[in-house]
Amino acid sequence: MKMVDGTFKSFDNIKLFYREWEHEVESNGRILIILHRGHEHSGRLENIVAKPEFEGYKIFSYDNRGHGHTEAEASYEFMHFIRDLDAFVSFICEKEGKKQEDIFIIANSVAGVTASTWVHDYAPKVRGVALIAPAFKIKLYFPFAKAFLKLAIKFKPKLNIKSYVKSKFLTHDEAEQKRYDEDNLITPHIPARQLTTLLDTAQRVLKDAETIVTPILVLSATKDYVVQSGAQGNFYAKLSSPFKRFVKLEGFYHGVLYESEQQKAIAEIASFMEACYAKDDPLMLDKMVRVTQKEKDLIAFGTLPLWKEASFFTQRYMMKTLGFMSDGMKIGLKYGFDSGVTLDYVYKNEPSGITWLGKMIDKNYLESIGWKGIRQRKVNMIEASKAKIALLQEKGEKVRILDIAGGPARYLIEVAEAHPEVEIQVRDYQEQNVQEGRALAKERNLSNINYTQSDAFDASNYDTEGYRPNIVIISGVFELFEDNDLIGVAMDGVSAIIQEEGYLLYTGQPWHPQLEQIANVLGNHQQEKWIMRRRSQYELDTLFTQRGFEKESMAIDDWGIFTVSSSKYTKVK
Repeated sequence: MKMVDGTFKSFDNIKLFYREWEHEVESNGRILIILHRGHEHSGRLENIVAKPEFEGYKIFSYDNRGHGHTEAEASYEFMHFIRDLDAFVSFICEKEGKKQEDIFIIANSVAGVTASTWVHDYAPKVRGVALIAPAFKIKLYFPFAKAFLKLAIKFKPKLNIKSYVKSKFLTHDEAEQKRYDEDNLITPHIPARQLTTLLDTAQRVLKDAETIVTPILVLSATKDYVVQSGAQGNFYAKLSSPFKRFVKLEGFYHGVLYESEQQKAIAEIASFMEACYAKDDPLMLDKMVRVTQKEKDLIAFGTLPLWKEASFFTQRYMMKTLGFMSDGMKIGLKYGFDSGVTLDYVYKNEPSGITWLGKMIDKNYLESIGWKGIRQRKVNMIEASKAKIALLQEKGEKVRILDIAGGPARYLIEVAEAHPEVEIQVRDYQEQNVQEGRALAKERNLSNINYTQSDAFDASNYDTEGYRPNIVIISGVFELFEDNDLIGVAMDGVSAIIQEEGYLLYTGQPWHPQLEQIANVLGNHQQEKWIMRRRSQYELDTLFTQRGFEKESMAIDDWGIFTVSSSKYTKVK
């Protein structure tokens, strides 16, 4: 086999080491990415990639941060692993001139959680994924270990812990045990925060596996001393993937690909890969709508356990009686917690209220996980906007930005300040938001941003003879409406007025941990219960793809709540 190595830049410009292998046979144009197990590195995969079953594939792997030949320190946030994988896939696609559809991924143990989180959060179009003993639930062998670690991290954020896993728990093959023990690139430690965020992320994906449509093979070891194999079956059972397969490997330890009878696993993977490349996946849009519609209906019309009902009643009562002390709650109660002025207050993130108690209540309110995700969404949207501005200016184009429902659009005020040469138009349905935006622009003496009252869901407001933007922003609005026909009006309007080869930046909410609480405690701008139907990233991307938008990149917060996607427009023929 031929092997070369190099480095690639990840999402944060950190360099990661990678290897690529190619059998000395004619290439079939397919790409295979193999993700190494926790504590290991890509060099450990050499015997696996040499298998004749993988002839014709060009094979890639990389060393995680803190592993092997990658010099970057270990990550303290597990979601960085997912961002690294996304960056690597983009790098390979560009380097090889391939599309995601040409790629198949094999991922063992912790890497199995990385791959499954990626397909859940990013909804890539890869051919399929083989999850080998995925670590959805790790056997920690210590009562309350996760809670203890989270507490310890508060006092020592960079706490590292040593793995209890020995080679004899990974494989029956004594030669492989020796090879593992003598490998000085094995990383025995793991940051405690990486472990706890891994466990949190795995739990999120396990609960929401029904929104995954990627073809998936799960290989489960029956004598796994490292992870709980039962969780793998639960994950598999929930998958909406139109093509999936679950295989129990009797007597196998956790290190499946290094086991004495590894050929059984290799044969299953090769068979599944061939099947994935031989078929086209059906459109799963209708099913994805039904999945989250069912969830929304249960929140709207279902009954709650008594303890939850009591908790939500208490929260509503406290908000009505003490909410006036918090400036943030006061705004939400008056204008709706989904309103533009509420979001503007959340973006500012400056706790205020009546007396020290009101300020403390406001601080706790602003620190809720949903609002933290909103603020990160703003950061991601600004970064995406600036990146597209730079791309268009490199081509010598005059940049014209349109936000179809921006509220006061404080983040675009910042863009307007940084780029006085860029023309920005912000539209919003509520006059209150328009007036506040105009006041912000006047306060900063900005002449390149203007505000107009307009309904994003009225087709007549998209004048094909009028303003023709080359960047359109849809942020935080579609999450408020469950009806795809309604938001389709806005999508059609945008596709009618955006310039050819223009960019669309849109936000999504593929998951949220507080949907029940929001519905039962907070009110919307119509002074009704704020009940949301979330959309999987697959659903949202598919709706835009049908209108000529092809997603190029995406960013997501550490909690997996809000996404910011960038798509390029090519007119549908």
